[in-house]
Order: sequence, then structure tokens, then C-alpha cells
Amino acid sequence: MIPAPLRIPDYRAFWFSRLATTIAQMAMVIVIGWQVYDIARETMSIREAAFRLGLIGLVQFVPLFILTPISGWTADRLDRRKIARAVVSLELLCALILFAATWGGFISLPILFGVAALLGVARAFAGPALGALAPNLVPKEILPQAIALSSAAWQTGAIAGPAIGGLLYDVEPHFPYALSALLFAFAVVCLFSIGPIPRTALKPGSPFKQMSDGLSYVRRNRLVLGAITLDLFAVLLGGATAMLPVYARDILQVGADGLGPLRAAPAVGATLTALFFSIRPLKTDVGVKMLGAVVVFGAATAIFGFSTYYPLSLAMLALLGAADMFSVYIRQSLIQLHTPDDMRGRVSAVSTLAISASNELGETRSGFTAALLGPVVATVAGGIAAICITLIWAGIFPELRRARTFELPVPAPEEADVVSSGV
Repeated sequence: MIPAPLRIPDYRAFWFSRLATTIAQMAMVIVIGWQVYDIARETMSIREAAFRLGLIGLVQFVPLFILTPISGWTADRLDRRKIARAVVSLELLCALILFAATWGGFISLPILFGVAALLGVARAFAGPALGALAPNLVPKEILPQAIALSSAAWQTGAIAGPAIGGLLYDVEPHFPYALSALLFAFAVVCLFSIGPIPRTALKPGSPFKQMSDGLSYVRRNRLVLGAITLDLFAVLLGGATAMLPVYARDILQVGADGLGPLRAAPAVGATLTALFFSIRPLKTDVGVKMLGAVVVFGAATAIFGFSTYYPLSLAMLALLGAADMFSVYIRQSLIQLHTPDDMRGRVSAVSTLAISASNELGETRSGFTAALLGPVVATVAGGIAAICITLIWAGIFPELRRARTFELPVPAPEEADVVSSGV
């Protein structure tokens, strides 16, 4: 049985483009991480090389942080399809640069860091454009299913990408980048097949005011604010993926071949969870379940940090991936359904910034903490911190606990004016 969103041609093209770009991105990411750590280890200690690995996240985050107000406003003002095509084309260029440098034998840390910065620029515009585009392609009634399917495409790519990237790297180091370039090209073709979409006109005002409206809306809608910041701090403190090259090479001692399954394990758990929700959407007690999922995420991260047994490490990574997907599915559904269409680009930009801060800055935090305390202590402490953050957020944002379903609450008269004004 084909899920309802995939019966819509435009959404189907969007889904295939998301799958292709994710495979390409993940094949590149695993090789970039390995090359950075491997090159650094030729002349540096484990802690010094881990520090360089953490810098990759920082280099990607800085352009996204700077460009977020512009990218969100652009996604609400311009054709979201054209933005998506442009950013995927930029990622295609990045793949070609790394292909040429690796094939030619002149790959270096400056080139890897420079391309990482370009990928940060691409992500700054891709997140708001694609996040706001998906709700335009399906009826609101099946949006949670569409979000789950979109997440399944991402997670499937996150499984296939590292495995394919690792295998191709063993054959020839430049092969993963060649495949990524082909997949990005295919994604651009898919995006060009999406037909025109309706756009809601922005409220009158200066571009600066329109940019700030997104932040104002997030600040005033405590459910959206709580959901975004919970993910920000939990993953910022509890993320373990940046340390996977360290674990693969120096703790579990499974090498580049073992790194691929480690990188893919979280996506295995996440994909199974996303596919389940695409068939059987969650309907009750969504807020409490989201909080519980983040607690499981933190616990699995801490156990992974202690583990020196490869199968247990894989199992914990799969569990934290499933828990993270559980949380992402609920959070994204709540954010999209509680945000007016003319604000989705700017709110998605804020969400993308939070996600990038949690991922890229989380990688930087992991690298810096590992340099000071060692990778095991850094990972275990991060998992425990994620649990503590969840308990604190459950108290600060009772709106999260009280969210029973994805249905929009009926606003009180004084709140209706705020919602209708898009503020």
C-alpha cells in the first residue's frame, strides 16, 4: 500500500530529491570526517586530531548562523523551488571540488575546511526552503505522514550514504565524491519537475522587520519555542556522532570499515521509526512521549560512551537514532502545524539554526571536550546532560507536557489576533 503523500507527483519528486541528496551528503560527510582525522593523525596526537575534527562542525555552523535571518526571509519571499535547486547545485559543486582534490592527490585540511564552509552556506538556505516547501505539496490532513516519509527518506539516505561512502573509499578514495556528484545532479532534475506552488504574501514592512517576525513568532509561541530549544540543547550536549572516527580508530579499533556501520546505525533505528509513523501516525500524548524519547536518547548516548564492545555500540547507536527520530517526528509536526504558511520559511530558518547549532556546534563541543577530558568522558557526560536538560525543559515549558495531539488548539479571543497577524 502506497502512503497517501507519495501518490502526489510533486511530493514524490520532492521525496526522491531528498533521498538522493541525503545519500550524497552522508557519503561525503563520512569521508570528510575520516580524511580530516586521518590527515591530522599523521602529525598529531589523538586529542589534537579530535580537536581538528571538532572544528569541522564550527566551520559549517558559522555561515549558517550569519545567513539564517536572510535565508528564512528568502524562503518566504522567493520561489522555494528555485532556492532548493540553487543550494543542491552548490552541493554538487562541493562534491566536484573534493572529487578533483582527492583524485589529484592534493586533498588537504584547508580544502576540506573550505568545502565544509560552502556546505554550511548551502545548509543555511536549504533548511528553510525545503522545510517550508514540503507543507505546500500535501493537504494539511496528511502533513504528519509527509513529515514522517520525508524523515524516512533522510534516514534511509543516512543508512545508505555512510555504508556506500566507506565501501567506495576503500576501492578508490575519490569514488564517494563522484557518486555524490551524480546524486546531486539527479536531485536537481527532480526539483525542476515540481510544479508551481501557491505563496502567501508577506505582511507589509521593511525586509529587516520581516526577518525579525520569525524570531518574534517563535518567542511568543511557547510550544514552538520549547520544542526547538529542547532539541537544540539536548543534541548540543548529547551528540556523539563527531566522536565516531575516534571510536572506530582508537577505542573500538574497527578502522574505516567499522566506521561506516557505526555512522549508519543511528539511521537504521531512525528509519524504522519513521516508516512506522508514516503508516501509523502518532495520535495521543505526543508531548510526554517526545520528552521520554529525548531521555532515552541521552541514556543510549551515555551507554555508547562507555562501551568497548562493537555490537553493543552499534545497538546503542541504533537506539539513540530511533529515540531521536521519535522526537523529531513529533517536534516537526507540532512546529509545522502550529506555524502559518507565510511564516514557515522564517520559522524553519530558526529551527534549522537550532538543529545546526545542536549538530555542528555539538560536534565542536564534542571535539573540544574530548581534547580536554578524553572522548569517553566527553560522550558519557553529554548523554547525562541531555537527560538533565529534558527534565528541566519539562518544567520550564509545561506546554510540551500538555500537548496531547497534533490538533491545533482553539485560541482564546485575545490570542486569535496574535495568530492571525502572523506574529
